[in-house]
Amino acid sequence: MFEQKNFSPKQLAVFTALLLSLLIAVSTYVLIRDLKVLLIYFILCFSFIYYIVFQILDRFIYRKIKLIYKLISQTKASKREEAYLKYILPQKGIDEVREDVEKWVEQQSEQIKQLQSNEAFRREFLQNLSHEIKTPIFSIQGYLELLGDGAIEDEAIAQKFIRKSQANVQRLVQLVNDVDIITNLEINKEPILKQSFVIQDLITEAANNLGIQMEQKNTHFQIKKGCESPIAVFADKNKIYQVLVNVIANAIKYGKIDGEINASIYKIEDNKVLIEISDNGAGIAEEHIPRLFERFYRTDDARSREIGGTGLGLAICKHIMEAHNETMHIRSTLNVGTTVGFTLAGKG
Repeated sequence: MFEQKNFSPKQLAVFTALLLSLLIAVSTYVLIRDLKVLLIYFILCFSFIYYIVFQILDRFIYRKIKLIYKLISQTKASKREEAYLKYILPQKGIDEVREDVEKWVEQQSEQIKQLQSNEAFRREFLQNLSHEIKTPIFSIQGYLELLGDGAIEDEAIAQKFIRKSQANVQRLVQLVNDVDIITNLEINKEPILKQSFVIQDLITEAANNLGIQMEQKNTHFQIKKGCESPIAVFADKNKIYQVLVNVIANAIKYGKIDGEINASIYKIEDNKVLIEISDNGAGIAEEHIPRLFERFYRTDDARSREIGGTGLGLAICKHIMEAHNETMHIRSTLNVGTTVGFTLAGKG
């Protein structure tokens, strides 16, 4: 007659009233042996029990369930939702309601875990940012105090301290700019403006603009043989240029003197293009590779700060690639070199 998981308040009331009325009527018939009295007792008991049970279920159970659903949604119900709460929800069984609440609890638990993770990430980010800002500020403060204590009288020393202060100011400016860039990328404030362009031309442009750094370390850059044929991609040219500059600059900074940097471009499946920048530098230990895209992460703090950079370059690159719905990866072997690669959509 009824499906066990789909009892509504009316169905439960009818079922309960029917069962109890039959028991009372049969008991009465055993004592009185009068069918007319049996029928009257049955009708009266059924009506009374049905009304009482239905009112109890509707007022004290299902209305509470409706309230729980409203609290779960935490919003003012629309007319459609009100109709659902009034007509459809009561048809749900207690087991189904329990499953719904369990699902909601699970969702809330996941959200809490995500919030806790975000909070831990935020604290770590602020700690790292504070550390990165304090280092150049303290350096500038030290140089200014030395100049104020009389070092300014020696022109050679004064110029040296001024140059170092200017370098630290520039580092602060770069840090603020990088934080601004990564923040805008995270909140999608910087739109992705895609266009078609030849990736080899952009790689060459980025490498040429880093020519001075290459000359300082006598680094040789080339596009790998067999990869010279022009390949068009469809992406945000300015942002991909930023990625290339970051990756090539890192290859120069952490590469060896008289080193080599090679750019490889391959067409792969699903109309994708793979771009890889490889160097023959010291390489990176395997345990560091999974964390290289984290903000401010450095494999060697002292050496990294001496070389320069804000520690946000690869994090910015990762955000740019994610905004393109593309992937980025790093392969590295100690004393062999490092390869940084990413994919882009091909044109046509």
